[in-house]
Amino acid sequence: MFILTKIADLVQIHPEDFNKEASQAIEDNINAKYANKVIQKIGLCICLYDLLSASEGLIGHGTGLVNVNVEFRLIVFRPFKNEVMLGRISSATEDGIRVRTQFFDQIFIPFSGLPEGSEFLHPDQLFVWHVPPSDPSEPPQDLFYDNQETVRFRIEEEIWTDQSPLGPKEKEDALGLSTADAGKSSPYVIRGSMADAGLGPCLWWDGDDDGDGGEE
Repeated sequence: MFILTKIADLVQIHPEDFNKEASQAIEDNINAKYANKVIQKIGLCICLYDLLSASEGLIGHGTGLVNVNVEFRLIVFRPFKNEVMLGRISSATEDGIRVRTQFFDQIFIPFSGLPEGSEFLHPDQLFVWHVPPSDPSEPPQDLFYDNQETVRFRIEEEIWTDQSPLGPKEKEDALGLSTADAGKSSPYVIRGSMADAGLGPCLWWDGDDDGDGGEE
């Protein structure tokens, strides 16, 4: 779920941070720049893990900023394909279910990733799974994907969207969308599945509704 990524960058220390220890000022600068940011094809940066090296600081001409070349490692959220994770259902539409963890909410389970026999209930805005009975003479059992339910899901795919600035015309040409719609894409989306046995609401399988690693 988490990986360490090595990065080299130029850090600029502002004069108001000169009263700090040099290492602390560098660490604060790195966390401010990278924490909770998505780096394309790398993942969601959580925080600095350690500082590997730092050059002598050079004061920029006319700016008062101290420029330091640094090499460091970041803790990055990047689950691997087929990894099983825990989260909570945040909402659902007829297209699928959106799931969140404590720090990441761009997880989507499409309708095709739900068990056969699933149906979206428009009045309740949630999915139900009509479980076929072992005895054909009995009615199916209904199991619900309730909002805020703790669920277990499997990672199927990562979807990356380049957030580099584009002009209005370029956005429409590249994405085939209106300018308003083109700005809504998240830089990093995880697509998952809850179609197999053991996946879906934990309450169905083991009665555990609080096992999602700290979700409130």
